Amino acid sequence: MNDLKSIVQEYAQKIQPEHRYASFDYCYNYFLTTDDLTEDIEKSCLTLGYYLASWGMLRGSSFLLQKSAKYFQPTIEYMATLGKDVWEIDVDKYNDQTLEKIIGIYNEIKSRLILNGSSDLTLITKVMLGAFGFIPAFDNFFCNTFRSIYKGKCGFRRVNSNSLNRIKDFYDENREAINKFSNEIFTIDFKTGLKTKIKYPKAKIIDMYGFTVGVDKTKK
Repeated sequence: MNDLKSIVQEYAQKIQPEHRYASFDYCYNYFLTTDDLTEDIEKSCLTLGYYLASWGMLRGSSFLLQKSAKYFQPTIEYMATLGKDVWEIDVDKYNDQTLEKIIGIYNEIKSRLILNGSSDLTLITKVMLGAFGFIPAFDNFFCNTFRSIYKGKCGFRRVNSNSLNRIKDFYDENREAINKFSNEIFTIDFKTGLKTKIKYPKAKIIDMYGFTVGVDKTKK
């Protein structure tokens, strides 16, 4: 994509300690570096909950607005059972085995978070992006962007092998630029407001592109 560099730079310039975009940093840092997510279950639930709130998942139309942070406890307890190798998955490592694992995690989280047939695609992928960093968030902005790119090949209405393989295709087609940004953009530390040594995952770079293009198209 000829505009990938400028689009990602546009997004990255807004990542400041008190900007909502940094909520990803704090969430991802926490889940990546915390050995036992159940040791301080309240902090784990609150970290995930505030990240989701920053990204619109607790707005008035969401069933989560009627829930407290404790609602996330079963999800956190499930995440705590996963091996640390899960946090090593990124788009460059997508293959049959890792895609099966991603889809399995999606379904497990969905079974704990979604009640009464509520919409799940955006919420669950937001959770997975913030906690694991191995998949973009399938919100309307991202999905509209990628439907346009892969018109006729994928509708990006489900997390399945087709949609994940199209994301892998996008990475392969833009490997050099995505790798460069992933190696140059570091998360922000909550306590100090300074950069950590934790790199932005490649899936997050792709998320930044899809989200920003979608937002810009909506504004126009």
